[in-house]
Amino acid sequence: MKTIDELLRQGVEGKRVFVRADLNVPQEGTTITDDGRIRAVLPTVKALTEAGAKVVVASHLGRPKGEPDPAFTLRFAASRLGELLGRPVAFAGDTIGSEAHSAVQGLGNGEVAVLENLRFNAGETSKDDAERAEFAARLAALADVYVGDGFGAVHRGHASVYDLPRLLPAYAGYLIATEVGVLKKLTDDVRRPYVVVLGGAKVSDKLGVIDHLLEKADRILIGGGMAYTFLKAKGHEVGISLLQEDQVPACLDYLARAEKKGVEFVLPVDVLVSPEFPDLKTKAPAHPTLVAADAIPADQEGLDIGPETRKLYASKLADAATVFWNGPMGVFEHPDYAEGTKAVAQALVDSPAFTVVGGGDSAAAVRTLGFDEDAFGHISTGGGASLEYLEGKTLPGLAALED
Repeated sequence: MKTIDELLRQGVEGKRVFVRADLNVPQEGTTITDDGRIRAVLPTVKALTEAGAKVVVASHLGRPKGEPDPAFTLRFAASRLGELLGRPVAFAGDTIGSEAHSAVQGLGNGEVAVLENLRFNAGETSKDDAERAEFAARLAALADVYVGDGFGAVHRGHASVYDLPRLLPAYAGYLIATEVGVLKKLTDDVRRPYVVVLGGAKVSDKLGVIDHLLEKADRILIGGGMAYTFLKAKGHEVGISLLQEDQVPACLDYLARAEKKGVEFVLPVDVLVSPEFPDLKTKAPAHPTLVAADAIPADQEGLDIGPETRKLYASKLADAATVFWNGPMGVFEHPDYAEGTKAVAQALVDSPAFTVVGGGDSAAAVRTLGFDEDAFGHISTGGGASLEYLEGKTLPGLAALED
């Protein structure tokens, strides 16, 4: 795929450059609680503005129903982008209407405008090709060149991700180029031992990647809510823990395949449990109980891996040459259940391996728990996109850039 460096060599002064970013950041009211995805697009935006381009930044935020919803406005993300750039950023209150056209027409060379949430228009996510194409064509009228830099959205066949880059000269931004380069190191030329740590809530979210990684990884460590379905598959009581009963057969199959292929498949040996889910707003003390992973009481819920599992997982990561981690080990948002996720993050920091934090909640946890992002080899901005890439799927946004 052509990259932004090639575009810059051609010259962009005075050109309207549409940057499809991923500004899908968590917000509490008007406050952005994690601006990692905004910071991730800065190198691309800065390079374009310094070269004299008129930069039009567009993104989605959340899942509005194809119409304006104040709860999902990008106004605050636009403001934060301006703060990080150290310059004013214009904000258009629509995507293809009069405000968008006025904002773009008002740009001088080296200036930036942010459009309102793309998903406020039903054409962005429509499954109807014609509706999606019409929206893409109206977006194309705002620009001369397209730069794809929203890695967190490249696994979506949406108008701004898939259709629009086919209507304009299209290039990959610095973030997408970096993300793809990193993921190639996890698929094409892997340094071994290759250890994968998977957590998060549901086994079903990780089925494809587990299936694919059984052919690639040397060791797979399982934590988070998904661990309880694996423990159930081994015949253990899991109480009221998160459980996907319909995925037990798949878990049994993965365990059998791992044994046959010589892939070490590691499950928790102890867990922290409680009869109720913790209050994540007040962070009131939860008073968890520590039990063996095969002895969870019937009325208790597993909410984090225990100290012996933390030691075990750290030992399994110590000799790794490559590590991919996606998904927290427990309810890290509450201090009583953050130690498992913290232990995995610390093990990655301590490891000499090439370490990749696979986006989503894992990336949020690293920042929430106070780790230096530079201590990891790479922190991805796209959890879902990373997983689908590792599954071997064709990602529409990357395919469009390659076309």
